[in-house]
Amino acid sequence: MEDIRRRGRAAGDRTWRDSARLAVGCALGFGGLTLLVDWDAGTLTPARALLWVALSAAILSMLLPARVTAGPGWLAVRSPLRRRTVRTDSLVYVGQYGDVAAHLVLRDTHGSRLELDLGVLHANPLLWHELDTGVRRSVERGTLRRGADVLARLGHEIDDTNARAVLDASGLT
Repeated sequence: MEDIRRRGRAAGDRTWRDSARLAVGCALGFGGLTLLVDWDAGTLTPARALLWVALSAAILSMLLPARVTAGPGWLAVRSPLRRRTVRTDSLVYVGQYGDVAAHLVLRDTHGSRLELDLGVLHANPLLWHELDTGVRRSVERGTLRRGADVLARLGHEIDDTNARAVLDASGLT
């Protein structure tokens, strides 16, 4: 799997930095305010300071978004705790769950599985292109047995969103 990630140029989530910056800001704000309030009340001790720093780190780990990258034949999602990679050119299952915060579930022939936030694909046409290209290869090879309809519907949604954005930017709507 490592050699397939090295081939070609990878596309990444272009909104990840802003989301990560917001997560860090929230965690630092929480930590700073709790330390300040505790210090002002006169109850700040080294143990309490360590508690506030640990809670700030926990908040950061919860708010930090997963980093999504894709290249020819692969898609990877790296969270603070683990990295998951699937081969998009040998998918066997694609499913979608959730309505408000919908997620895409991908499984490949090697047993790898990952979950991906659909908002990332909507915001990053290059990631969508890499996934769509891999899915087409999976369909051609006959490995994708379930989920082609989910991706077709998602493709129409992403194309419609991008078309509306182009029309809005050009002033044609």
